Amino acid sequence: MRAGALLTSVLTGLMAATSLACAQDQGTARTMPDRWGTEVSAAEASRDRGNRADAVARARRITASYQQDGARNSAEHTSAGRAYALLGVGDAEAVRAALRAFDRAVAMDSSNLEAVRRTGALFLEKYNAPEARASYEMALKRASNDAEALLGLARVEEFEGKGTPMATARRSLAADPRRAETLAYIARLQLDVEAFDSARGYAERAVTADSTTQAGWSVLGAIAWITGDSTGYRRALRAATSLQPAPSTFNLALAEAAIRQRRYAEAVQLAQQAVRDDSLSVAAFGVLGTTQLRIGQMQAGRAAVERAFALDPFNVWHKNTLDLLDKMQTFRTVKQGRFEVVAPEDEADLLSLYIVPLLERAFDSLSVRYGYSPPTPVRLEFFRQHADFSVRTVGLNGLGALGVSFGSLLAMDAPNARERGTFNWGSTAWHELTHAFTLGASAHRVPRWLSEGLSVLEERRAAPGWGARASLPWLVAMNTGQVRRISELNDGFLRPRSPMETQNSYFQASMFSEWVELTKGSKALPALLVAYRDGLDTPAAFRKVLAMSPEQVDTQFDAWVRQRYAKDLAAARGMTPTDSTGGQFPRAMRAAMGLIDTRPDSARKLFEEARGLMPSYTSEDGPAWYLARIALLQRDTTTALTMLQVVTGGDETAWDANQLEATVREARGDRAGAMAALERLVWIWPYEPPIHVRYAQLATAQGQHALAVRERRAVIANKPADLLDARYELARALAAAGQVAEARRELLQVLEEAPSFEKAQALLLELRQRSGGSSR
Repeated sequence: MRAGALLTSVLTGLMAATSLACAQDQGTARTMPDRWGTEVSAAEASRDRGNRADAVARARRITASYQQDGARNSAEHTSAGRAYALLGVGDAEAVRAALRAFDRAVAMDSSNLEAVRRTGALFLEKYNAPEARASYEMALKRASNDAEALLGLARVEEFEGKGTPMATARRSLAADPRRAETLAYIARLQLDVEAFDSARGYAERAVTADSTTQAGWSVLGAIAWITGDSTGYRRALRAATSLQPAPSTFNLALAEAAIRQRRYAEAVQLAQQAVRDDSLSVAAFGVLGTTQLRIGQMQAGRAAVERAFALDPFNVWHKNTLDLLDKMQTFRTVKQGRFEVVAPEDEADLLSLYIVPLLERAFDSLSVRYGYSPPTPVRLEFFRQHADFSVRTVGLNGLGALGVSFGSLLAMDAPNARERGTFNWGSTAWHELTHAFTLGASAHRVPRWLSEGLSVLEERRAAPGWGARASLPWLVAMNTGQVRRISELNDGFLRPRSPMETQNSYFQASMFSEWVELTKGSKALPALLVAYRDGLDTPAAFRKVLAMSPEQVDTQFDAWVRQRYAKDLAAARGMTPTDSTGGQFPRAMRAAMGLIDTRPDSARKLFEEARGLMPSYTSEDGPAWYLARIALLQRDTTTALTMLQVVTGGDETAWDANQLEATVREARGDRAGAMAALERLVWIWPYEPPIHVRYAQLATAQGQHALAVRERRAVIANKPADLLDARYELARALAAAGQVAEARRELLQVLEEAPSFEKAQALLLELRQRSGGSSR
């Protein structure tokens, strides 16, 4: 049973349980002292100090008394619920009991907001965000400015990945400006987006308000660790250790910060220390296991996640990860050269046929450029369901990325995880492998924005049309001041103001990388990585390598990029992020589209005008595509091919344009050009057997027999209807490539299944005669 179903079966109906009859006067009950309040607070304090044995002993005494004597009032039900919650590690019945106790507390006294809030916290701890939200919203209906309920709601919003957790947390802080828990939470949110100065400020306020707040010291320790502030780190560690002698919480916070910095090996070490500090920490085992899985320590990672799930069977992240690992046991691993390709059994042959040679070429190119080579073998995992990819990389589905790099372990969507024509799996793989080089060369200290920019730049170098180009949203954002300066570009990835800002930031970062290489030479980019490796921050790295301040970089780069795209930017003026109808370019396109069917000559002139206005717009819905179609209608294949080249050379997912280009070139006798278009199609969608057959035929006609062999193998990997004929064609290709022994083996296997297959018999006889009649 999946974790969600288990949780539902355990918790359904608890919050709607029948209220217990209360035999005593409510007013009298409320005035009675809570017999267990002091004891359960002491138990929680023991837990926080890492003394689980004492915490459990105290909690068991409370629950035993509760079970024997019952509770006299709402406060005692609440204390009993807190005690049961302490016993809930690996004990589903204790979680049920805690929820029942909180429910009874509220039934006895509807004004008991603590019980309502604790119900929400327990639901969230057990990954039931909807019920957690309902609990906190119930509390806020009764007290709209309740700081603790607002903080709980912020945590729910963060967990769900929707809403505005920072804004909600600030509402909590406004309600109670000295609440240390809220200050520490805001500090951690700021740390997550690398706003270190702000995070440090809030964390300092937290520990000033309450010097015993472990969360505040953990944020301060994480900032110091990331920035190399040894004095600050020692201060935070001393404080954390005084609160928790074996500081599991502190080391876990550092491990999580290391993961966000993509310093995965160090994160494993920190998580291992957290586990040594607390052998019952679900969170520590979970972070350890998932991080080990990210760096390819598959057995150790699985064992740690299994331990985490055994301690807390409600954890959806861990359950989904274990389910995926089970599924991956059915995958096949293809080991070839410096790479291991892990893919679903029925796709492994097809995908490895193409991806390994591509990545071997990338490895050679990148190792020369960056003066670094990542440890091998590099493991590349393909997932045909995007939800599986998300679980592999995050723990819950919903991640929008196509691929991810953890160093020598890459993971990405398989081509068929996306709709045909929306994804180029070759450029994605090249992009992710580039991260392995830039992360390694910088000791995993390169900022996200530069690492992404270098990966996009390397995509563009890899093949015509690959990698991001100047898009209409980027041009509009440039015109409206919505593109971040280079000195602030990391915020475009970590704190985007809109989903499109992230995409714009990828392109902006790649153009910065191109500008650096153009103005400072080919050694400047690797030198920046070395500067980060040596501990420099971005301003210091710019000064050392570029001999420029961040302000100078911002000014000079902005002038350069605006000059480069001056014509396109001018054509986009008048457009806004919410209204794309203004400006010269959209007006010309609209006018042309209105005439394309009735007055193609007039439409052609307008499309030519639009193309002149914005030459960077090369997508399949741009002017070049329509000019190609009009030219073909007018039987002008020369112009058609010129325009098709504009599209296929600028849009890495242009399926229709590449198909059309292949057809036109083949009709004109340009086999090499047709093959180039077919090669581009394979990197968009490798699942069309007719494409591979056609490619093989052209390759054979061109005498490129090794390429023909590859394409015949691709036909077989796609499971064609007539598999025997496909294998016969492979044998023919092998023979033409001089691989006679392999051709004969293929034919013998075919004839074992179909002894009367005449074409196979004839070819086998021919090959025997060619080799002197040997039966070997």
